[in-house]
Parts: sequence; C-alpha cells; structure tokens
Amino acid sequence: MTTKKIELIIAPKTPHFVGDGFRVHNFIPSAYHLDMERMNPFIMMDYNSKHYFAPTEKPRGVGVHPHRGFETVTIAYNGKVEHHDSAGGGGIIAEGDVQWMTAASGVLHKEFHETEWAKKGGVFQMVQLWINLPKKDKMSSPKYQAIKNTEIAKVDLDKNGLVEVIAGEYNNVKGSASTFTPIHLLNAKLNTGGKAYFRFPAHYNTALLVVEGEIKVNDEIVATDYFALFENKGEDFIVEATENAIVLILSGEPIKEPIVAHGPFVMNTEEEIMQAFNDFNNGKFGYLED
Repeated sequence: MTTKKIELIIAPKTPHFVGDGFRVHNFIPSAYHLDMERMNPFIMMDYNSKHYFAPTEKPRGVGVHPHRGFETVTIAYNGKVEHHDSAGGGGIIAEGDVQWMTAASGVLHKEFHETEWAKKGGVFQMVQLWINLPKKDKMSSPKYQAIKNTEIAKVDLDKNGLVEVIAGEYNNVKGSASTFTPIHLLNAKLNTGGKAYFRFPAHYNTALLVVEGEIKVNDEIVATDYFALFENKGEDFIVEATENAIVLILSGEPIKEPIVAHGPFVMNTEEEIMQAFNDFNNGKFGYLED
C-alpha cells in the first residue's frame, strides 16, 4: 500500500457570475499551475458554492451557447436546473441528480434555474465539470445522459456513510454514467468520524472538492469549499469526516494529446478551433431558441 499525498490545497477564489444564474468559484483551470494539462481529462471545474437566490418570475441562467470537443457534467447538490440542447437533449436536474452532456461534434446549449424553483427561490449549489474527449471521439455524435439520484449506484459504508458512484468504480461497484476514457467520479457522503478508503492508479490525475463539512485526508485538514490536488505518486488515501461531509472525488487517466482551447471549444489544433468557429457561424451546430 503506497500513500497518495496531497500536493496542494486550494482555497475558493472570489466568485464570479456565469450568466446571471451561476455564481461560481473556478478551480480548473486556475492559478498554482493547475491548468487543463495538469488535471486532464478534467479540463474545467466551476463550483457554485451555497448561494441564496431570491424568488423571480424570470428564471436566471445562461442563454444559448455552443460547445465542441468535450463533455459537460453538472452535479446538483441544492436547487434545480432546466437544460435544453440542439441535439434534442434536455430535462430537469434536481438535487442529487447528474446531467452528463457529450457535446462532441457540437451542440447549442442553454441552462436556467427550473421555472417553479426560481419562483420560490432558495439555496443553490452545483458543480460543473468539463471532461475532455480523445481526438478520435471529439467529432462523434452528441449524446445526453440524464442520471437521476435514484439511478446512481451507491456503496453503503455502514455507519461511515455511503459513496455514490457516478462514473468509474468503487469497491467493485460500477458507476452509472458511460465514459469515453477511464474516469472515476464519486460523491462520498460521510457521517462525523466516518472514513472511506480510495485507491487510484498513481498516474491518474486525482483531486477532491469538499462540498459540505470538513475532512482529514491522511491527517491533512481540508475545509468546506476547498479543493485538494493529489500528487501523481502512490495509490491509496483515506478520507475521514471530522463533521458530516460531502466530498466530490475525481480521478482520471490523462489523455496524452495536445489541448487547444478557445472559449467553448476544446480541440487538438488551432486549425480545428478555427473550423469550430466556422461551423458554428455557418449553423452546423443546429438551432436552439433563446
């Protein structure tokens, strides 16, 4: 057993708004050399920490925008989001649910607070990840996985709590989402004093985000809304909750290909980025009403 140590603990940066509905701290890419390459295949993470939105008749959110070359994964902890895309995907993501959209060759997309939720207002808390696709899959057909919390595989840790296996595997339990490359995406929901043991290959890029509570990782404290990046050495670590905690754990095999990103497009070359803009401007991403 070789311990995987924490390389860096990152405090949440000053939040900014994406549209008018998502008040986020950006962890990937960010300072501290935590760029897209360092966390590949996880190339972006925006975290909407707990934030109260007042009631409104006009739902807040982000209007129509394009994506190509990657997947967006939204994990809902509090609140509800309504999503639509030009490939026909869409629906409502509620507390505990996961929305997994494969943009791939290109979609138009919009997301807003769900209408009835917006009318009441409330505490909103979500994570959005961008997950890179390998070159061979970047121009594949878009698809959409709407994963209800009741459909997410769960591992009971008895008095310690439980682990939701969104993707990948934990204790031989397979995750609910299909992925293009090896990815583990887990929600550890631990009771005070509860422990969970994790093992990932040393070369996988691995990190965690404390969504709720406080934890110790191999005796290092990680507080609420803080992000911990692990070294690419060792395989095992222990998460212990010093109080009731929810921890998002991500680990994935790096995609060893060039990353060229510009706004909503993530490809392998500058020429492919230019092509993405041309295709978007020429209407090849379909149509979606704003």
